[in-house]
Amino acid sequence: MKWLILLIGIIFEVLGTISMKYAEGFTKLIPSVLVFVFYGISLAALVFVLEKMEVGNAYAIWASAGTALIAIIGMMFFKESTSPAKIISISLIILGIIGLEIFE
Repeated sequence: MKWLILLIGIIFEVLGTISMKYAEGFTKLIPSVLVFVFYGISLAALVFVLEKMEVGNAYAIWASAGTALIAIIGMMFFKESTSPAKIISISLIILGIIGLEIFE
């Protein structure tokens, strides 16, 4: 169950970050409101996960998975630059997440 809640937190963190992109410096009302709603849900999920996981591992997975997903989404949907170094770096982030779980 802790992994499901953590996954929900990660998804809402990613949605919050995407909303930031569309909020355009908080000049667009709906995306601006969604930033706070999505991040609020994300942080609430993280709080619940911390009852069952170590804070270092939970936060590292939450933050790094969100970072990797946002980088991938940026390249795929927002036409951000892609390079072999970027792909390798994202892969290393994902390997780090897997490593945290394997060696927990």
